Amino acid sequence: EPYRGHGGSVEDIQWSPTEQEVFSSCSSDQTVRIWDARKKKGSALDVKASDCDVNVISWNTKVPYLLASGDDKGEFKVWDLRNFQGGWPVASFSWHTQAISSLQWNPNQPSMIAAAGADNQVTLWDLSLERDSEAEAELLAQGMPVPDIPPQLIFIHQGQKEVMEVRWHPQCPGVMGSTAADGVHIFRPINAA
Repeated sequence: EPYRGHGGSVEDIQWSPTEQEVFSSCSSDQTVRIWDARKKKGSALDVKASDCDVNVISWNTKVPYLLASGDDKGEFKVWDLRNFQGGWPVASFSWHTQAISSLQWNPNQPSMIAAAGADNQVTLWDLSLERDSEAEAELLAQGMPVPDIPPQLIFIHQGQKEVMEVRWHPQCPGVMGSTAADGVHIFRPINAA
């Protein structure tokens, strides 16, 4: 008997990195759900994660209460499962201009996540970074514009068409791979020990 609860096609599933009986799913019904595998009669938790299809999810393996979701508009959100039912993400990013096709947390640096989109970009984000209001004030005082780039966005990889997946190398910290209609790219956007 299947697990039921979503009102549309299920787009992705991720097992909890710490709880063997817990998994998450996302759906075209705009929700992300957390399930107890021992109970098929509905999910344990759910949240309306978007106002469009939710395509992908990624569970942080180092901080297991953090889960990311990506949607058809190109937005991805980070959810704190300790406050999941409140319906508010702890972070939301709208850099991509088309659907998010893949998300993966860095297995060695828990504040970093990679996102791939149908806009032919792979982006790398460090959620530990914040705006530097003093530096922005200094730019303005010098008559220079403040860049309209989120401070958490630390790297953009372009040059592929129809990017589908992004994955961190499990043995080589800082190395990533991305798949697309025109091939595979392997690159190292960060130096990591």
